[in-house]
Amino acid sequence: MQASTSLSAENIVRNAIIGFTVSFVALSLGAALGILSGRGAFSGMFSAGIIAFFTALLGGTRVQCSGPTAPMSAVSALVVAYAASHLDATASTDQFINLVFLLNGLVLLLMALLRLGRFIAYVPNVVVSGFMSGIALLIWQDQLNMLTGSGNKAPLHGGWLANSAVALTTLVLIFVLAPLMRRLVGHRARFLPSTLLAILFVSLGCGLLNLPIEHVQLSGNLQSLSDLTQRLAQQWPRDWSFGTLSQALPFSLQLALLCYLDTLLTSLVVDKMSGETTHQNQELMAQGVANSACALIGGIPGAQATIRSVLMLKENANLRLAGILTGVFVLVEMLLFQEWINAIPKAVFVGVLLKVGYDVFDFMPLRLYLKQLASKRGRQWRDFFSRHDDLQIFVTNREALMISGTAVATLVLDLNMAVAGFTLLFYLHNKAFNRHNPMRDLAPEKETAAFYTQD
Repeated sequence: MQASTSLSAENIVRNAIIGFTVSFVALSLGAALGILSGRGAFSGMFSAGIIAFFTALLGGTRVQCSGPTAPMSAVSALVVAYAASHLDATASTDQFINLVFLLNGLVLLLMALLRLGRFIAYVPNVVVSGFMSGIALLIWQDQLNMLTGSGNKAPLHGGWLANSAVALTTLVLIFVLAPLMRRLVGHRARFLPSTLLAILFVSLGCGLLNLPIEHVQLSGNLQSLSDLTQRLAQQWPRDWSFGTLSQALPFSLQLALLCYLDTLLTSLVVDKMSGETTHQNQELMAQGVANSACALIGGIPGAQATIRSVLMLKENANLRLAGILTGVFVLVEMLLFQEWINAIPKAVFVGVLLKVGYDVFDFMPLRLYLKQLASKRGRQWRDFFSRHDDLQIFVTNREALMISGTAVATLVLDLNMAVAGFTLLFYLHNKAFNRHNPMRDLAPEKETAAFYTQD
């Protein structure tokens, strides 16, 4: 780390300020990902605070920020959709979803107990790249369905044209405001994240124009300790029968596998930036505790989050306190600003999630592959590809097929089949069918897998 890790008053205050800054990013993304999951903005924000607090306190990475992530929320949406279509009563539906998320946390705790963290090294980069891109495709598909009312999704009130305009404006502003703020205020732009600014500007504009479109409605608002106690009592799963467990366990294993990959690959990014080494099994344990806690309050599961963790490191956070206070500030802010949050149009979060999908999609292999094709034809794509020239890696036809195959399988089948199937195919190809000409795994060093992890 660049800064001293002393517990001086100055260092404590600086880490507290960093936690406060990152909390706004966590709150914004928590709301968006809560909507993506199907459980609502309130559940996403509540989970953002709970997960950040527990993982920073207990985790194997000293400086990080965990919370709801796009891949975890996309798979959570499948759980919510399954429960809605296969269960009748609302109470039993919510409790089944919570049971899935609780079992996910317990599976992560079992992974930590069995010390399975080291096996992250055996997942091929081509598979990681493919499933991240597949998750991005799922996110884009879900948001387009929400705008158009297709795919068994109820369309947003106010018409698809108005909502699409709001979503597109939000998306453009997120891209435009980031470089603009860096130019205007320099390094202090990190204290004004473009996602938060875009949400504020577009929501204000919609309010001034009085657009008749659907807004966020925070359900499950907590006003007192008795509200929290009542919520906890309602969320505890009561049906632990064999039939219910057999329905819930496949989803729980799928989420646990995704959290395992999402968390430990992100930890590679954090370790590379911080110069430290994550205690992988301790990190899995912390994620298990956090996700179990979220299940018991009707929240959504999460994992270690790249964008929020990297933001902390770029601000030179060096104490667990930064992540702990991020969680505390998120919980305080969501209680203080409930009326403001209800003024945000839902289409704004569609724009945010379209940008999240862009961040998740692994464009690097696609750019490199197109660059190779272009170079064979003698073309110059200097501006578009120059930022990757220093990596000195290339993508073969076989690797491109593995990546695209994993992405398509993630989109049309499910994550478990995609990751397990194509990982097995990778090793069968190299060890059984083609020993003398094995498939190279995108990068010469496993450490480069960090490049492929997005929030």
